[in-house]
Order: sequence, then C-alpha cells, then structure tokens
Amino acid sequence: MSNTVSATIGHSAARRGFEDILGGAAASVLTITYGLSYTLLIFAGPLAPSLSHGLGITFTVSALMALVLALGSSLPFAIGAPDSSVAATTAILAGTIADRLAGAAPAAALLPVVLITFGFASLATGLILGGLGTTQLGRAIRYVPYPVVAGFLGATGALILLGAISVVTGQQLELATLGAFASRQVLYELGAAAVMALVLYLTWHRSRWPFSLPLILIVATLAAHAGFWLAGISPKAAQTLGWTFLPPQHVALAWPWTIDALSHYPWHALPALAGDIIAVIFVTACSTLFNTTGIEVATHSEANIERELTVTGLGNILAASIGGYPGCISVSRTILNFSAGGSGRLSGLTSATIALSMLVLAPSLLGYMPKFVLGGLLLYLGADTLYKWAVQSRRRLSLIEYASLLAIIIIILKWGFIAGIVLGIVIGCTAFAFSAARINPIKYSFDGTEYRSSLDRSREQQEILALHGGEIHGLNLQSYLFFGSANRLYRHVKARLQRRSECRFLVLDFRLVTGMDSSAAYSFSQIKRLARDRHVQIAMAHLTPAIERTLRAGEFITKDVVITPELDHALERCENAIIARHQGHAQDEASLRDWFTAILGSDADASELMRRCERLDVPAGTTIVRAGDEAASMHFILDGRVGIMVPAERGGTTRVRSLGRYTTIGEMGLVAHTPRSATIQAETDSVLYELSIPQFDAITREHPALAQKLLTYFVTIMAERLSFANRTIAVLRR
Repeated sequence: MSNTVSATIGHSAARRGFEDILGGAAASVLTITYGLSYTLLIFAGPLAPSLSHGLGITFTVSALMALVLALGSSLPFAIGAPDSSVAATTAILAGTIADRLAGAAPAAALLPVVLITFGFASLATGLILGGLGTTQLGRAIRYVPYPVVAGFLGATGALILLGAISVVTGQQLELATLGAFASRQVLYELGAAAVMALVLYLTWHRSRWPFSLPLILIVATLAAHAGFWLAGISPKAAQTLGWTFLPPQHVALAWPWTIDALSHYPWHALPALAGDIIAVIFVTACSTLFNTTGIEVATHSEANIERELTVTGLGNILAASIGGYPGCISVSRTILNFSAGGSGRLSGLTSATIALSMLVLAPSLLGYMPKFVLGGLLLYLGADTLYKWAVQSRRRLSLIEYASLLAIIIIILKWGFIAGIVLGIVIGCTAFAFSAARINPIKYSFDGTEYRSSLDRSREQQEILALHGGEIHGLNLQSYLFFGSANRLYRHVKARLQRRSECRFLVLDFRLVTGMDSSAAYSFSQIKRLARDRHVQIAMAHLTPAIERTLRAGEFITKDVVITPELDHALERCENAIIARHQGHAQDEASLRDWFTAILGSDADASELMRRCERLDVPAGTTIVRAGDEAASMHFILDGRVGIMVPAERGGTTRVRSLGRYTTIGEMGLVAHTPRSATIQAETDSVLYELSIPQFDAITREHPALAQKLLTYFVTIMAERLSFANRTIAVLRR
C-alpha cells in the first residue's frame, strides 16, 4: 500500500516537473523573440556595432530576472524578463547618451558609457523598488494620477512604434529622413511588417490563446524562408537584400565597472540623463504593479505586491552588476507558462536556463529571423500599448484629463521624458486641486433643533432648545481640505451666518477629514474673523494631531475655540450655554411678547417679530450706536435705560434724552437708511432686542402685514416725540 502511494506521489511530482519544464520552455519562445526585438530596439544607430554586447546583456538580464523571480516571487510560476515599456524607455536613454557623445567618441568608447549608465538606472530602480517593497509603500504608486501614468505608458507605445520602423528599415522616422521612405524596398519592408502586425492583431490579440503568439512567430519565420526559397533567394542573399538581419559573429559580455571605464565616464552628463533614468524607474515600477495585477486576474491568484517589488528590486540590482537594463515580471510569459501547466518554480528556472543558452545560439537565430517578423511584433506591441493607454483611456477620463494625457505624450515625444515628468507633476497637482475642489468639503449640515447631544434633558430644557436650537450650526466635514475646498467652506459659513443672524455657535466635526494642507489655514482664519465679528463661538470635534498642529500654526485655535474629542461633547457644551442664557430670560421674553402683542395686536405677529430680533445684554457705559455710523438696525428696550448723547460746547458729550423700558431707538435709521444722528449709550445694565435691516427687509417680503403694523407703530412713536419736542420748545419760548 505504502509503495503504491509513494509511486503515485512520485508520478505526480514527475508530471508537475514535466509540466513546469514544458511551460518554461513555451514561455522562453517569447523571451527569445522579445529579447531579439528589444536588443534591436535599444542597440540601434550608433550602438549597432555593439549588437553582440546587446544580445549578451539582454539574455543575461532575462536569465537573472527569471532566476530571481523563480526563487523569490509570491507567484511560483512567475516568469521575469525585460518588458516592452521598459525597453522603450531604455532605448530613449541609450539614444540620449549617443546624442550627447555624438562625434566625441567612437562606438567602442560609447559602449562602456552606455553600460555604466544602464547599470546606474538598474541599480537605482532596484534600490527604489526594494525600498518600496520593504517599507510597504509600493501601493503608493497607484496614487499617481491616471492621466500621468497613461501619458507615460502611451508615450512608450509611440516610442516602440518608432523603434519598430527603425528596426525594419534601418532609418529613423524624422522630417530629414522622409525621402528615404519613398524607396520601393523600404515600402515593401514596412508593408510586410504591417501585415505581420495585422496578423498578430487578428489572431493573438483577439483570441488571447497563450500559445498562439509563439506559434504565429514560428510559422511566420518558416513561411518567410519558404517564400525566400520559392523566390530563389538564399539565406545569405536575404541578409544582403535586407530581409533578414546580419548577425554578429558571437555574443559578447563586457564588465563595465573597470577603473579605466569609470575614469573616462562623462560624469558631467549624468544630470542631463536624470530625466530619462527617472522615466526608466517610473515605468519599471508601474509595469511591475500593472503586470502583477494582470496576472492575478488572469490566473485567479493572489500576489504579495510588496514581495514582488522587493524581489524585482533584487533582480535589477543583480542586472546592474553587468551593466544590464531593468526588467520585471512579464504578463504574457507568465500566463503562457501557467496555461501550459507550469505551476512551480522549475518553470522559471527552465526559462532562465534557455535564456542563458541564447548566449551561444542568439547570433545564429538572429541571422535567420526576418526583419518584418520582429519589426511586425514591435509594431503590434507599440500600437497595442498606444491604443490601450492613449485611446481606450478616453472612456474613463474627462475632456480636460484626456487633453492632459495627450499633452504628456506629445511633449515626451518632442522634448523627452524630463519635460514629460515636469508636465506630469504640474498636471498631477492641478488635476488633484480641481478634483478635490469639486468635492464638497461639507458632507451634511444641521442645527440644534434637528440634531442634539445624547444627554437626556428636562421638558423645560427641551422646550428651550426647540425654540433656540437654531443658534447652533453644525457642519460635518469630509475629504482632504486645502485652499480650494477650505475657501468653499468659508463661503458656506459666510452665507449661512448672513441668512441666520441668530446663530451663536459654529460646530465643526472633522471625523471624515483625511488631512489638511497648510494653505487651508487662511480660509479658516477668515472663518474665525467672521465668527468673531458676529459673536459666534467656534467648537471643533475629532481633530487629529496633524490637523490641530496646522490650525494652531495658523493661529485659528486660540483660547476662545472649544476643542472636544467627539461631536456629542461639543453639542452638549453649546446646548448648556443656550439653556443657561435663555433659562433666565423666560420672564423677559414673556414681557417682550406681551409688549409686542400690545403693539401689533396679534400673538402670531409678536412671535414672528421676536424670532427676527436678537437679544443684547448691554453693560452700563457701553456705546450702542455712534453718531455718523451707517444705520444697520433699531433696538427695542426691554429693560434698563439708555441715553441719547450729543457733543457739548466745551468738548465731551451731554445727554439730551433718556429712554427707558418699553421704548425704541433707531427706527428712523431702519426705515430711511440714514446715518446715526446721535450717540446712544447704556446708562444702566440694559436688555435690548435688535432688529437688523436684513431682518426687517425679510419681514417686508415675507410678512407685509406685519411690516405695515411696524411702520404704523414707528410713525406713531415719531409723532409722539415730535409733539413732545413742540411742547418743550413752547415752554422754552415763554
């Protein structure tokens, strides 16, 4: 029995091992084909004489990435190698180096500079990816605005397209070289490559069967040679005519980190290359994240993204040691391996072994590869990448965001990645500002009549809060607060206080606020000045330490601002203040109601007028209004005494009249909007009820009958005062 079980387990393990080897070998077909394409893309133009070194670097990096991911990836069937987007940015980096050193050094001297620069780029990529993985900050890359990422990757697609044309024709597509593209031979070559790209689109793109791509490439190569044979063209003649590549004699590897190479390295040019190096790092990081996510979806697996970043970082550090360019996990190769049955780490080791074998076989294989096959593959990859990021993105972006995406692509193609990086940062910040500004910083608002603290209160206190709860205005804030959203908050508070003059407490709940920029402090200072001018108390709840520091630095939080840990506590404090203020005023308000009812002849009108008035407790000696000021209100004197003061002949002031309980002041200014003709001071502690011009205007609009009664009362009062003045004058004339 045990022997049978052991035999079954052994057979199962052997089968899994065979499937891993088969899957790794199938994925290696793509590694070989892509590797040849990327080498031709990068080592072109002035670097073409170093093609043998390019082949050595590409397949060594492919072997290293496959080996490291096979041993350390959280997906045991993962296959790593250089990626098309990374190869495109690397090609731009190589081209920039060649342009900087054009005419200054022969190709033999150019190669060490390129390899050392590749090494710097791979080392920086490895350290950054490793750091992101170790600190678990890798997902922060996903917070880069989508138009910026799509613009970068769309630009890499366009660069792959341009590189494909160069691989097929041997000519850079520029205005100066357009004449060369009128050649019949060049048009034939481009036509063949376009047909190859179309075949890939109609077959592999639509079916996405993992085995279709390697089969198509193999069949296309065999069909091309069959066509050459039928046309009587030998392999040597095909190379001479430009249909196939002239391969190097052998693959070469050069150790770049020698003292001589480092001493002759143009260190002064390194800052100028920084933009392209940053682009390589950024695109590698994005490719790692996007490729890992794509593999998770396709294979129904779950990857540890931090581990993938760390392992990819290690692979790139090893690639830097040989002057190699960066690589990452590959979607197409990993899915092909998985579909072929590969599920273990042996598949990655198989892919690494086959990649190493290309150090011997690559030249012969390249000599038999038709240009239009590899060029067509690059055309397809470039067009597919460009379509995915520059065309399909239109459906998920607004017009402004999409315009910024296209602008990034155009600027990268015209002025390079460093200009694209600058524009991407500007667009990212601007897009964040606009998108954040569109989010209402106020989730909801409330007043004390509809939302209260959880404290159970007596019936008397509940009645007070029902009547005066409108003195509390609460705002539940949300999102990230910066200058734009904070200004929107200020405008809301300003409009609210203008509409509701009875407001005495402003409660701000920060429970849903994710953060605050220092620029928001200015708007909060405006809110504080507004509250101070209107005698409104500010209370704040759920403040995080970071937000509290920002507000204290902006001098918003002072001793007069109440800070509580929870909204319930803030509401309780405000309610207690309202109850303490109005509980002792109940008798006064009853007297006021009786007075207003006597004036207006209606209890309903009295209640409406009381609602429109604001109580003022004025200490003795306080100036209520000053002569010459613009009239803004009138006052009903419920208790106390006020004096009307005019300038005296020898300086100072003299009292010309006193007004006591149940009298009014300022009704002429309320109606005629004329400046104050005299200064009015409280002679004793007084209780006044103020009716402002906006509230009187509101009464005129909403309750015209009440407004007419008030005007009649004002005319009566002024007539009585005029009559009194006439009698006084008559006495003085005696």
